[in-house]
Amino acid sequence: MTMDKGAKIFVAGHRGLVGAALVRALKKDGYNNLVMKTHKELDLTRQAAVEGFFDDEKPEYVILAAAKVGGIHANSTYPAEFIGVNLQIQTNVIDAAHKSGVKKLLFLGSSCIYPKFAQIPIVEESLLTGALEPTNEWYAVAKIAGIKMCQAYRLQYNFDAISGMPTNLYGPHDNFHPDNSHVLPALIRRFHEAKVNNAKEVVVWGSGSPFREFLHVDDLAEAAVFLIQNYSGHEHVNMGSGSEVTIKELAEMVKEVVGFEGQLTWDTSKPDGTPRKLIDSSKLANLGWQPRIPLKEGLVETYKWYCENYNV
Repeated sequence: MTMDKGAKIFVAGHRGLVGAALVRALKKDGYNNLVMKTHKELDLTRQAAVEGFFDDEKPEYVILAAAKVGGIHANSTYPAEFIGVNLQIQTNVIDAAHKSGVKKLLFLGSSCIYPKFAQIPIVEESLLTGALEPTNEWYAVAKIAGIKMCQAYRLQYNFDAISGMPTNLYGPHDNFHPDNSHVLPALIRRFHEAKVNNAKEVVVWGSGSPFREFLHVDDLAEAAVFLIQNYSGHEHVNMGSGSEVTIKELAEMVKEVVGFEGQLTWDTSKPDGTPRKLIDSSKLANLGWQPRIPLKEGLVETYKWYCENYNV
């Protein structure tokens, strides 16, 4: 399917890490008829408001990147919000998109949908074959429901709704909150603050032994546009970089990029989360897409953005 350059595209969640990158990627490809609403303008948890928006705007394509997201700490502190808000957003947007005649919808989830001890690299077929990682099950259950909703609407209504499951993402517009952020932005902030304050050490949660895969959000956005144009299948598609680093290696890399010269200490009393999360993205590769931004290069650019946009 080729999207007409003048097609009206609703990017839900355009101010977030993923949404902002989607807007950049779409504009770069010549798509300028983008519909974007702030949370204040349109609360996606309110069904009547969402239905009214779709009736008025009638977008042809929808990319659903709006979600309540966060790391281990946030998931364990706000479980009701992580399951409730995400279910509300997904249900309202997918249903209203179908009812208003949207041509195609891409639902974006997360690789945390997979069982904690799924075989590595994790293939799409691993979904629902085992228990989830308890630290983020609320978010994962909501995202699994989103995949199943897209599949159900395809089966019952022939609605062209597809799902993409990104690995850990990073890049400009990430959430660098000291408590509620993911591992990579949290590390950037911690090392930067330590550098600015001439601290002797930075203490990082866990042992540093878990492996993580990271994909630059601009790569993810290009992959998302690629999927809309090239995929209309029932099954969800993994979206990863195909390479992994330990949290220890990542922390050392961030320390170097930031230029912190003190000590790096590990607090092993804190949880590590999932031991490995490398996803198998061969399905996406076989469709003809490959990532292009190496981790080190992406970290340098992300730290530059952080310095320009955060007053610490």
